[in-house]
Amino acid sequence: MKHALLTVLVSCMSACAWGPGMHMDEDAFRERYAGKADAGADGAFDIVPIDAALLGRQQEARRQARPAPLVDPLAQLAADYDYRVTAHDVLSVIVWDHPELTIPAGEFRSPEATGHPVAADGTMFYPHVGILPVAGKTLRDIRELLTQRLSTVIERPQLDVRVVGFRGQKVQVTGEVVAPGTLPITDVPLRVQDAISQARGFTQEADLRTVTLNRAGATFTLDLQALYEQGDVSQNWLLRDGDILNVADRTRNKVFVLGEVRKPTSRIMVKGRMTLAEAIGDSEGFDPLTSNPERVYVIRGSFEKPSIFKLDAKSPDALLLAAQFQLQPHDVVFVSAHDLTRWNRIIEQIQPTVQLLWQAVDIGERTIIINNP
Repeated sequence: MKHALLTVLVSCMSACAWGPGMHMDEDAFRERYAGKADAGADGAFDIVPIDAALLGRQQEARRQARPAPLVDPLAQLAADYDYRVTAHDVLSVIVWDHPELTIPAGEFRSPEATGHPVAADGTMFYPHVGILPVAGKTLRDIRELLTQRLSTVIERPQLDVRVVGFRGQKVQVTGEVVAPGTLPITDVPLRVQDAISQARGFTQEADLRTVTLNRAGATFTLDLQALYEQGDVSQNWLLRDGDILNVADRTRNKVFVLGEVRKPTSRIMVKGRMTLAEAIGDSEGFDPLTSNPERVYVIRGSFEKPSIFKLDAKSPDALLLAAQFQLQPHDVVFVSAHDLTRWNRIIEQIQPTVQLLWQAVDIGERTIIINNP
């Protein structure tokens, strides 16, 4: 009976596929996706070795995929920018040599408090002129209009018009900035970078590559990292009333490092960049007792169309390839266990069962001996 039990247990232990933990079965992967229509396209449904040729192809692909400069739809308006008054703005009108028409501002009275507010219908009241439509006009237009109307009561009037309260046009800055809030549009053109600066800059969790601009129901994605690092001014759009600028967080740009590393973890990519060597290093490297550096995998894409890259890092100089292999958000780095490690884990798992069965058989035989002396 003991011999039969040992035979069964040995046959079970020889089946490494029954071992605990994850295992990358390359043959099963190829068989699962065999016959796909686009098999082999862009590395899909295949296990591609990470070598110098692959790195060269990826670098060329990144160069060709570099997006064309954006076109600011308000570029012409920015070149000839002239602020136009809108409802709820506050204007200050100064008529020279006629102080009775100028409301003075003092130490306890701000110019905004003593100015002439623009009503919701876009009109403003002014003495000797009455109700005056000013919304949509520039300060020069309003000055000429007031001069024309006042000339009937004042000989050759000289006046100046200024905006002392910019209340009508606003943009919203939200997301990963230090001070999110509402910013007024003034007589100085307000661009994306200006708005970020007025919001006191980015937080540490900001994703500079994903800054979205919501305008009139449409969403545009701006890459401010390209603006800062490459001087791509096409990303620095002019803002207009009603725009919502949102800075996304970088927590979506994660890489997952699993398997036989000392510290399996998820890592956030810094500025959207991380190499395979950095991901392994941030996880405190390969486990020297259990890992198989010959089988390091980078799993990318979806389950329906995965791409898998394999690095043979048995020799340390292969880490030079890992240092140039660029990861992408949501990549999974998996370090396989050594065959000996998997075998030992099988032994460790079944050892309690073997001992229990062995003791049961031994007790049974002892019982038989006692009953049949």
